[in-house]
Amino acid sequence: MYFVHTTLLALAAVLPAALSFTPGFPYGTQKVRGVNLGGWLVLEPWITPSIFDNTGDSSIVDEWTFCQYQDYNTALGVLQNHWNTWITESDIAAIAAAGLNHIRIPIGYWAFEVGPGEPYIQGQLPYLQNAVQWASTYGLHVIVDLHGAPGSQNGYDNSGHRMSYPTWQSNQTNIQRTDDIIKTIASMFAGQENVVPIIAPLNEPAGYIGSSMMDPLQQYYLDSYGNIRYPYRTSQQGNTVEMIHDAFQPLSYWNGWETPPNFSGVMMDTHIYQVFSDADVEMTEQQHISAACQTQSTLSNFDLWLAVGEWSPAITDCATYLNGRGIGARYDGTYPGSTYVGSCNGWTGSASTFSSSYKTFLRQFWEAQVISYEKADGWLMWTWKAENADEWSYQAGLANGWIPQDPTNLEYPTICG
Repeated sequence: MYFVHTTLLALAAVLPAALSFTPGFPYGTQKVRGVNLGGWLVLEPWITPSIFDNTGDSSIVDEWTFCQYQDYNTALGVLQNHWNTWITESDIAAIAAAGLNHIRIPIGYWAFEVGPGEPYIQGQLPYLQNAVQWASTYGLHVIVDLHGAPGSQNGYDNSGHRMSYPTWQSNQTNIQRTDDIIKTIASMFAGQENVVPIIAPLNEPAGYIGSSMMDPLQQYYLDSYGNIRYPYRTSQQGNTVEMIHDAFQPLSYWNGWETPPNFSGVMMDTHIYQVFSDADVEMTEQQHISAACQTQSTLSNFDLWLAVGEWSPAITDCATYLNGRGIGARYDGTYPGSTYVGSCNGWTGSASTFSSSYKTFLRQFWEAQVISYEKADGWLMWTWKAENADEWSYQAGLANGWIPQDPTNLEYPTICG
């Protein structure tokens, strides 16, 4: 019998098995230090703007429209070239050489299943499997992250389908399809917990829209726990961690959620950015550092394993298409309804255009965040590389000195006081 747990009571029934849980990484004892492989198996316009600009069609704003508004073979060729070149074994080797221990790999539901009327092009799965093999070779641990769900869980382009309002939560078929995909992922990596210790069943669901999202989401997280914990479709338990996103709710909202003794191996994922509001981009450099340091008390007192699964040393939203293709930036006042703070020149693009004082700040801000997020169970920076936004790139930070080759080698260890 395959267990799909739909109530806390059903989950409590497997308590004896829960006690034997042994994750593939010593979470809670060792810190997660990692990076996201953003924009690879799920396109994001700001990470690879050239892919979108080269279409010559301004209505192509996400992976859905990239596949919808182009000739199939044209789109397939671009995607295959991107999959083959954006992340290679040499990237995985470089990540391991930089002293990191985890990579988080975003993937869309369409890699597993495409429904009628959905334009998505498939072919991502062999690349995911290659990355897992490379991670094994170089001693890295992989978080497989379902970044886009049917109907879109947040309406952002990073879900694959940009729309004004998410629809994943409003259609039970969408949710059932997502459940089935989590079962598939769990089965695919069953027994490989040492390399794939974590499955994240949904990235950034839009909890801020209220109970219409939060009610089905909580049920989905409970069902995902069973789907991830029982990957063999029998009563045999696996040792894979369920990593759930906070849905943009304060951590206090989740107090007592999926905690022992009735649950084991659940990690909370919170994302901390300081660029997506007018107030954020108006802050001074010192205020950005202080804001990072002030997260420590909240992060250190949570009752589940907790990682900051996305964050960045960026302090403006100036990166081209960061807010969406065809949408401007708050910082320079080109975003609808925003107020001009300053010119974007020198804040994004190539590090060769960054001042020495800006690079020093990036180092300080990076360290303030690492120090603070290690008050929880660790962190994964967003993202490994970007075509033309070096302030967001771990790779560029290593090359230009604002990220140390060893993440524990801090120049400003007392920056948070």
